[in-house]
Amino acid sequence: MLKRLLSLAVGLAISAPSMATTFELKSAGSTVVGHNMVVYSTDKDTLLDIGRQFDLGYSDIVEANPDVDPWLPGENTRVIIPSRFILPKAGQKGIVINIAELRLYYYPETKAGETQKVITHPIGIGREGWGTPLGKAKITQKRKDPTWTPPESIRKEHLEKGDPLPRVVAAGPDNPLGAYAMRLSMPGYLLHGTNKPFGVGMRVSHGCIRLFPEDIQHLFNIASVNTPVEIIYQPDKAGVRDGKLYLEVNKPHSDIDKRQGLNMTPMVAAILEAQDKLPADDEWAFTERLVEAQDSIVKRLGEEPLDIVEDVWFVHAGLSQKAIQKTRQAINTLQLNDLFWPAKSGAVGETLIGPFNSQQEAAEMADKISEVVGISVWVAQVSSDTL
Repeated sequence: MLKRLLSLAVGLAISAPSMATTFELKSAGSTVVGHNMVVYSTDKDTLLDIGRQFDLGYSDIVEANPDVDPWLPGENTRVIIPSRFILPKAGQKGIVINIAELRLYYYPETKAGETQKVITHPIGIGREGWGTPLGKAKITQKRKDPTWTPPESIRKEHLEKGDPLPRVVAAGPDNPLGAYAMRLSMPGYLLHGTNKPFGVGMRVSHGCIRLFPEDIQHLFNIASVNTPVEIIYQPDKAGVRDGKLYLEVNKPHSDIDKRQGLNMTPMVAAILEAQDKLPADDEWAFTERLVEAQDSIVKRLGEEPLDIVEDVWFVHAGLSQKAIQKTRQAINTLQLNDLFWPAKSGAVGETLIGPFNSQQEAAEMADKISEVVGISVWVAQVSSDTL
């Protein structure tokens, strides 16, 4: 396997870095982007640290790794990175927010001859009793360093908890809107940053949609006023890439979804929307297990266990723009052009260093790269569709 990969890598050029959560929709009708992988934690990591570097929210990384301690995963723990995504069933225009998976998708406008792209980020949304509304809207205002005028209902709630709020919260580190906010045409609702990043990927807000500080800054800079916004609820999704069916099931929101037991109806509808037939009888048991597990990991039909290439090792720095830039810096500084590997199904600019024959070889390179560029990097193994 290693020799074959090395022979394929000859002649590949290093592409300029860009925002790594940008994916190209390379083929007509494809509704699946990205790939899954595994990284091996260090003794300094938390799952949330790892998740943020791969632009994953709390629920993304924790639900994919139910047997791993979120705060102390420990040295050399196998951590699943669920960075394969099925595009939700909605128009591929503007911003689409699927509250069922706590994720935002942005489809930037493309010019004639350009490949359609999609940018995706994790979000935090309204908790039960303060649910984020469904429906269509648009961005009506953008504001950097916003002030926050909490509604009387929120001020009353805080007062009852012994945490009184001022009538206006000034811009700055104590402002829960963070450094950027975009107002929606739905009265009272915003897309905004946060001063508590651990809440991204959770239902903890009063209905607004919050993003990591780096993600809202990115979206703020590229999404204009009047950009359409569609907020949907799709916990069961199906998509097709290269003629293969992929499935995803997220935990239903109990305040929206009253389904009981093993309800296959939403998944059946999603599959028939993606293709004109249901899985064969011998594949149906896998589909049922996926619906029962509700682990939010996008899997190819029959992908059990997770399709990770076990005998090939890489080094990965994450999917943030900073990670891409620092990886490129390491490649140049350490003269690693012969170990540069662009992920086939990965995000624009996503880079693997490798392949290596063993975990030990990859770990030694990870330590060297981390020392040179000053960021966390991990030993990684990837799914076969990455290679």
